[in-house]
Amino acid sequence: MTASESAGPPPRPEGAHDDDSLAELGYRPELKRTLGNFHTFAAGISYISILTGTFQLFYFGVAHGGPAYWWSWPMVFLGQLMVALNFAELAGRYPVAGSVYNWSKLLGGPHVGWLGGWMMMTASMVSLAAVALAYQVTLPQISSLFQFIGDGSTGTERAANAVLLGSVLILFTMMVNGFGVKLMARINSAGVAIELIATVVLILLLAANIARGPSVVLDTFGRGQGQPLGYLGAFLTASLASAYVMYGFDTASSLGEESVDPGRNAPRAILRALVASFALGGLILLFALMAVPNPRDKRLAVDGLQFVVLSALGHGVGLMVLWCVVVAITVCALAVHTAAIRLMFAMARDNNLPGGSRLARVHPRFQTPLLPAVLIGLVAIAILVLNINQPQIFSVVTSIAIIMIYFAYLMVTLPMLVRRLRGQWHPAEGRFSLGRLGLPVNVLAVLWGTAMTVNLAWPRAQVYNATGPQHWYLRWGAVLFVGVVALGGFTYYWFVQRTRTGVLAEHAAATTP
Repeated sequence: MTASESAGPPPRPEGAHDDDSLAELGYRPELKRTLGNFHTFAAGISYISILTGTFQLFYFGVAHGGPAYWWSWPMVFLGQLMVALNFAELAGRYPVAGSVYNWSKLLGGPHVGWLGGWMMMTASMVSLAAVALAYQVTLPQISSLFQFIGDGSTGTERAANAVLLGSVLILFTMMVNGFGVKLMARINSAGVAIELIATVVLILLLAANIARGPSVVLDTFGRGQGQPLGYLGAFLTASLASAYVMYGFDTASSLGEESVDPGRNAPRAILRALVASFALGGLILLFALMAVPNPRDKRLAVDGLQFVVLSALGHGVGLMVLWCVVVAITVCALAVHTAAIRLMFAMARDNNLPGGSRLARVHPRFQTPLLPAVLIGLVAIAILVLNINQPQIFSVVTSIAIIMIYFAYLMVTLPMLVRRLRGQWHPAEGRFSLGRLGLPVNVLAVLWGTAMTVNLAWPRAQVYNATGPQHWYLRWGAVLFVGVVALGGFTYYWFVQRTRTGVLAEHAAATTP
């Protein structure tokens, strides 16, 4: 096979129809195109969710890195920007459902594609569980009535209550997604509008109540003392709080088969969602550290940003902000669930999952894959229930989700780099292109993804065995879980599913381009 043959068809000409990329991949259009420019942007930014991520793990960053952990925010942004730029180029040419799966399959072949899709699909279900846990960080601080299990005085009670609240949220997202993308988009867009307005208002309120200068972000509070790597080790641990927020921007492309003019809108939505999240989230974190009455208050490392809002802005205003955070968490979970459904649908129509024909069936009335919506929701709830008595449930579930996402992203950026080096990658004409910057940006994306995957999976007691007696299997829990999912899943694929792979007849394009 020549380089030009392996590169695939030449770039689509300017003005090509939205469905041309589907035909190029061998699929016929089945999902209804109803989403506009703001809908795709809202899907990306609600998955990233500024308020959800900052409010859920601010306590973790401060506890392990002190105020200086703030610098992990621009660090993670720059690294993820390298990934997003590559994704934007891919979205301009292939705005397709289950984007990470299809991109890794196109760039790396069917085996790499299956592994990338499998890891992303599993990570999405774990991510849904992780996002749902954020209710526990916020609702009981609004009112003790939301602490249904005990009084929340122990870590076990808080963890059990988190599972209860999270399961209710997942059931809600399951029902909304079951009724179709139009309802999901309306709720999501309204929620994102509320979140963006609340974010700007929160920034202004915090700025009006600052008690110290920005030099607070240079204070480490002595974190890292006694560690082999000193503060660097503490900083890398604390960076989990930032790494958790800035991913999921590929959702804008994963809804490409339901969007109008996705070849133009998806790349813009990916980059706008990431940049907006960085700018607004960074200001929230900065002004929160400047506004908190006492940055050394131990409650800052326990109750996090919720404590800052209530103490700096007063109870009344603080409660209104926290209710906006609840809205943000809700639409974030909705976006994560939506993206996971599209990924499962994409793999199923390639007959790359057991029961592919049933999983890929689009409901005639609601125009959405109904079975994946239910299955993903039930698996996410099961993940929560299995961890019901784990006090460190927040950091463990979150860490595992992020590791798998970063690994799945590598299944795209690494084979894309190989294609670039061989001269086999061609962006779509007239669409987003990195030009000569493509190669260095791609190299940086791969280096960043590899480094952060190792950093997040590192067997730290602070993350994976923070309470109770120390056990090696807990500290290595992320490596073991991800390893079992990757090796176990690929073994099944190689010996069972690989021979069945191929676009199902009912989903195949009528003609081959």
